[in-house]
Amino acid sequence: MPKNILVTYYSQTGQLEEIMRNISRVFTNREEYEVTYYEIKLKEDFAFPWSPDVFYDTFPESYLQVPKELVPPAQEILNKKYDLVLFGYQVWFLTPSIPIISFLKSEFAEKLMANTPVITVSGTRNMWMLSQDKLKVHLKRLNAKLVGNIALVDRHDNYTSVITILNWMQTGKKEQPKPLPPAGIAQKEIDEAGKYGNIIIKYAERGTYEGMQKELVQSGAVEVRPFLIKVETVGNKLFTVFSGIIANSPEKRKFWVGVYKFYLMFAIWVVSPIVLFFYTLLTPFFYRKRQRQIEHYQGI
Repeated sequence: MPKNILVTYYSQTGQLEEIMRNISRVFTNREEYEVTYYEIKLKEDFAFPWSPDVFYDTFPESYLQVPKELVPPAQEILNKKYDLVLFGYQVWFLTPSIPIISFLKSEFAEKLMANTPVITVSGTRNMWMLSQDKLKVHLKRLNAKLVGNIALVDRHDNYTSVITILNWMQTGKKEQPKPLPPAGIAQKEIDEAGKYGNIIIKYAERGTYEGMQKELVQSGAVEVRPFLIKVETVGNKLFTVFSGIIANSPEKRKFWVGVYKFYLMFAIWVVSPIVLFFYTLLTPFFYRKRQRQIEHYQGI
């Protein structure tokens, strides 16, 4: 009997789908594995490219993890018992995206993932660390066995990636006007994502994933920038305040979403450089703490 591999993901632009198919290609080329692809879809999906109004208005439900109704997986997908799940997700507003949260809170998730090894794969701008922690809470609730994590990011500096990703989301064009680089994860890195599949399949054949995460990290599968952990931590605190105000003020939603948008741009372009300055200045005093943070997020 072949081993069943489930590859599931939500991808608006196609970038994450390409990554997932490249990682899983090694399994599709082997007779001893049967690969099933399940693209998570909402009954009322979000349009891409985004209009700015819709994008920022999505913030409170994204951050508060409010699910929407899914298109159910085909029955043939639900009828199988899987030996491994490759789980691809995006991050919206420092939180796993609404489609991903909708799946994790659905009746289907536990059936597909309970008591099954899961490898998470994220494709993000650069801030994925605390979202991974949020995802772990759901995986634990579902009795899934997290055995690995791959976190691919845009490796350009924080400010360049802000400009390019906003342009991409609002125009649908990954290529940017010169001298800006293309938005998102570098195409070379996407094309070479199959190397992670080559690592994963070795452990799948052994029937144990002990030691796999260390090998994935050594191959470049996880980049942790300690400064961004600080940014995410502060951002989550403020997002908690803003999302609560917006959710509890439906009659003033448009006003408060506008205030949030202003705050977000101010935080990125004014507050963030100040935080980076002091963060760098204090690095020698917090070296051990930051090393522990790197080890935590490189692990599972």
